[in-house]
Amino acid sequence: MTVPILKQGPFLIATIQAALTDTDVLRLQEDVMQQVTRHRSRGIVVDVTALDVMDSFVSRSLRGIAMMTRLRGASTVIVGIQPEVAFAMVQLGMSFEDVQTALDLEEGLALLQARREPGDGAG
Repeated sequence: MTVPILKQGPFLIATIQAALTDTDVLRLQEDVMQQVTRHRSRGIVVDVTALDVMDSFVSRSLRGIAMMTRLRGASTVIVGIQPEVAFAMVQLGMSFEDVQTALDLEEGLALLQARREPGDGAG
């Protein structure tokens, strides 16, 4: 299943709509990196609201996306982690401690915008 990636100004929004296979996750990594380069994006929001389970491979892969995009000059925010998923991640010792997270898409975009403003020379 391909994850749709939409462009919203200087940002990309990847919305995971259903459980992903390992192949789907690897394709998402490639697609995000291609889109960041093509659009010279400054930030990416990955919306995981539809996921009711997040295994260690998906978790590591999302962290990998954040690290890879950071090396390309873009920030990544993971949004929509369900309470049950957050609980399971903590119980299993998985974390996004080095990755920004937000409650929902609106908050994620606000975080990216706030990060962007100081470097814009506007203030």
